[in-house]
Amino acid sequence: MENIKAQKLLNKIQRDLMRNGIITNTIVEDLKELRKFVVEENIPLLAKVTRLTYEHIGEHEDFLIAIPDDEPIEAGEDVEEAEETEIAENEPITGQESLEYMLSLMAEHDNKVNELELREYVNALKEHAGEDY
Repeated sequence: MENIKAQKLLNKIQRDLMRNGIITNTIVEDLKELRKFVVEENIPLLAKVTRLTYEHIGEHEDFLIAIPDDEPIEAGEDVEEAEETEIAENEPITGQESLEYMLSLMAEHDNKVNELELREYVNALKEHAGEDY
């Protein structure tokens, strides 16, 4: 995201989530605002994942999507990142942790690995909602 306001809002959402957990009204409103910036910047993947996320949280008052399964390391991937993910996979994951992870992917959405994982979140959110498009 190029827009400074969008970056600041994403940082605010991440801070609020870490400090207070998932507060449905606040996070839904912040994600709706963030989506406006993302649409303006013409980033369809972020627009979709943001919309599906705030709809999901609004309906369930929680984030019920797990962190996507890790794939084997491909040539050129950072080994340290893969090791950190493996460590995280051995611990139980809460909805808040998964949402925090998804937001961190959004911050660097142009990274190919992050883009793939965001697409997995989109698919999981759509599957959970029963959407077929």
